[in-house]
Amino acid sequence: MTEPVKGPASYFPSIEAKYGRPIAEWLELIRASPLTKHSELVGRLKSEHGLGHGHANALVAHTLAEDKAKA
Repeated sequence: MTEPVKGPASYFPSIEAKYGRPIAEWLELIRASPLTKHSELVGRLKSEHGLGHGHANALVAHTLAEDKAKA
């Protein structure tokens, strides 16, 4: 039996369904941004790409945590 997905990644299926882009594309977009602060990245996703706050926050939180774990 598999564990249910928890944390920011639990939003990924609804993000893909609502905005029609794969998660990898969103993560690449975040990583390519010159912005580095969580709140700035969330704001950019909301203003430039029309994401809701929860979805933008989940994508940014996941990306920054993943990058920090790789460092």
